[in-house]
Amino acid sequence: MASPGHRDAPELPDFGLLKRLARDQLVYLLEQLPGKKDLFIEADLMSPLDRIANVSILKQHEVDKLYKVENKPAHSTSDQLCFLVRPRIRNMKYVADIVNADKAAGRTRKYKIIFSPQKFYTCEMVLEEEGIYGDVTWDEWSFYLLPLDDDIISMELPEFFRDYFLEGDQRWISTVAQALQLMNSLYGPFSRTYGIGRCAKMVHELWREVVEESDVDSVGRKPEIGHVFLVDRDVDYVTALCSQVVYEGLVDDTFRIKCGSVDFGPDVTSSDRSIKVLLNAQDKVFSQIRNEHFSSVFGFLSQKARNLQAQYDRRRGMDIKQMKNFVSQELKGLKQEHRLLSLHIGACESIMKKKTKQDFQELLKTEHALLEGFDLRDSISFIEEHIDRQVSPLESLRMLCLLSITENGFAPKDYRSLKTQYLQSYGPEHLLTFHNLKHLGLLTEQVPGETLTAVENKVSKLVTDRAAGKLSDAFNSLARKSNFRGISKKLGLIPRVDGEYNLKVPRDMAYVFSGAYIPLSCKLIEQVLERKSWLGLEEVVRLLGGNEFSVADTTVEENPAWDSQRIVLAIFLGGCTFSEISALRFLGRERGIRFIFLTTAITNSARLLESMIETRA
Repeated sequence: MASPGHRDAPELPDFGLLKRLARDQLVYLLEQLPGKKDLFIEADLMSPLDRIANVSILKQHEVDKLYKVENKPAHSTSDQLCFLVRPRIRNMKYVADIVNADKAAGRTRKYKIIFSPQKFYTCEMVLEEEGIYGDVTWDEWSFYLLPLDDDIISMELPEFFRDYFLEGDQRWISTVAQALQLMNSLYGPFSRTYGIGRCAKMVHELWREVVEESDVDSVGRKPEIGHVFLVDRDVDYVTALCSQVVYEGLVDDTFRIKCGSVDFGPDVTSSDRSIKVLLNAQDKVFSQIRNEHFSSVFGFLSQKARNLQAQYDRRRGMDIKQMKNFVSQELKGLKQEHRLLSLHIGACESIMKKKTKQDFQELLKTEHALLEGFDLRDSISFIEEHIDRQVSPLESLRMLCLLSITENGFAPKDYRSLKTQYLQSYGPEHLLTFHNLKHLGLLTEQVPGETLTAVENKVSKLVTDRAAGKLSDAFNSLARKSNFRGISKKLGLIPRVDGEYNLKVPRDMAYVFSGAYIPLSCKLIEQVLERKSWLGLEEVVRLLGGNEFSVADTTVEENPAWDSQRIVLAIFLGGCTFSEISALRFLGRERGIRFIFLTTAITNSARLLESMIETRA
C-alpha cells in the first residue's frame, strides 16, 4: 500500500462504550419484567444482539427460553412473554396472534414488547386494531449503533434504503438524527458538518433541533471527533453497482458478510462443516489484506505462510527452557494465525473458482468500458448475451443499471428491447422491479432535456410557489440521475495513467476498482475536506441536484493540534460498500487522517437490487 502521510494517524475513539450502553439498557428493560420469561427475537436482530449480549447474559436476567419470531406458531409454556422486535406491522400481527390465541383459550399471561430502536405510531394503531392494545406493555431499546470494527459502526437498518429512497418514507430520519446525537454527546462536539443529498439535509436539520433541545453541556469539552460528512446513497449509485475487487468487498459479494462476520462453508474450510468467522482488525491475517486489491492477496498469503513456517521451524535446536517459553508465549498465537491463514487461503481459492466460472475478467472489462463511455454497442451485446444465457438475474440487472446511469438512460428502442429480453428470460414478475428501478432513476429511458424543462415550466404555472418548488425538486432529482459523464469529467473520476496502473503501490483511490474509477462519494468527501467547503464545486453540486451544506459550529473550539481535527465521521445514508471504506482508508493514510464509517447498513450491488425486488409486509 502507499506510504502514509507525514503525520502519524490519530488514535480512534473507543466505541466499546456504545456496546456497553446498549447492553446495560437491554438488561434494565428485561428487569422491568421480573421473574422467568421467554424471549421472542426477530431474525434481523439476532446477529446484532449476539454482538451485544450473549445467551449467558440473557439467562442471568431470567430469560428462560429463546424463540425466533417467524411464521409458524411458537409453543411457549411461560407465564411471561417478551418480544424483541423492529417496529414493523407484521411483528405486531405476530404478537396479536399469540395474545388472541391465549384469550380464546382462556389463558392469562404478561406480554411485553421491546421495540428496537424505537416504536412507530403505526405499531400502536395495529395493536389497537387487533384488540390487544391494553393487554401488552411496551418499551423502546434505543439500540441505534452497533460497532462492527474499530472504525465501522452500523445501524443495521438495511430497509432504510428502500423505505426512504423508493417509498419516500421518512420515519427513519429521526432515528438517524438520534444516533448522530448519541455520537455527538459521547465523542463530540463536532466542529464542522458537511453533507450532500436531500436525506442528509433533513437528518442534519433534525439533529440540530435535537441538539438545541438537549441538556447535554458540551461547552469546553475536548472532542474526540472533529468533522462529520453526511452523504445520501442516491448521490452515487455507480460505486454501489460496480463489482468489488478489494478483498473485503469480494468476500462480501461472494459469501455475504453479516453483522461483521461471515459463514465459510466446506468449500473454504476443507472439511464437512461451516465456520463462522468474525472479520475485524483483531484478525491478524485479515487486517493486513482486507483493503488490498485481490490480485495482491495471494502473494501476501504465500509470504505469510512461509513466515509462519519459519517461526515454527525455530523450535528445532531449542533447549528445554526455550521450548517452554515458546509453548507458553508464542505457540497459541501461531496456531490461531495458522488457522486464520488457512481459512483466508480457502476463501481466496473459492472466490477464484466462482469468478473464473462467471468469466469475471470479461465482466470487469465491460464495466470499465461503461465507466469510460467506450464501446457502447459491445457492452449492450455483452449484457444481451448475459440475459440470453440466464447467467444471473441480479448480475444482468446490475449491468443494465450501470449502463443506464453512465449513459444518461437507454435510447427508447434499446430500453424496450432489453426489457423484453429480460422479462422473457427471467419471468414477467420482474415488471414491478423495472418500475421500481425506473422510479429510482437506476434504469430509465432517455428523455430530451427540453421536454423535462417544458413540463416543469407548465406545472409551475398551475400550482402555488411552494408546491412548484417541491415539484421542481422532484424533477431535479430525476435529472440528477443522468449526469454521471459530466460529474466524472469535472471531478476526474477516470484516472488517465501512462502504462499499467500499479495495484500493489496505488497512487489514488481508483485502485479499489482496478485503477478504472475513483468512487464518486469518496472523491466528493476528499474535495470538500480539502477546501473546508463546497466552494469551487458549484457545477458538480448543480449536476448532483443540490442539497449540499457546510456548517461550522462557532461554539466549538478548533485546535489544529487536537487529534480530533484529523478524525472524520463519514455517514452513509442508504448503505456503504466495503470498496468505499477501503478507498477512504487509503485516503486517510495518505493525508494523515482517520475516517470512522457510520452507515445505515453495509451494502453492495446485490443487496441494493434485492431491496427493489423483495416484497415486505
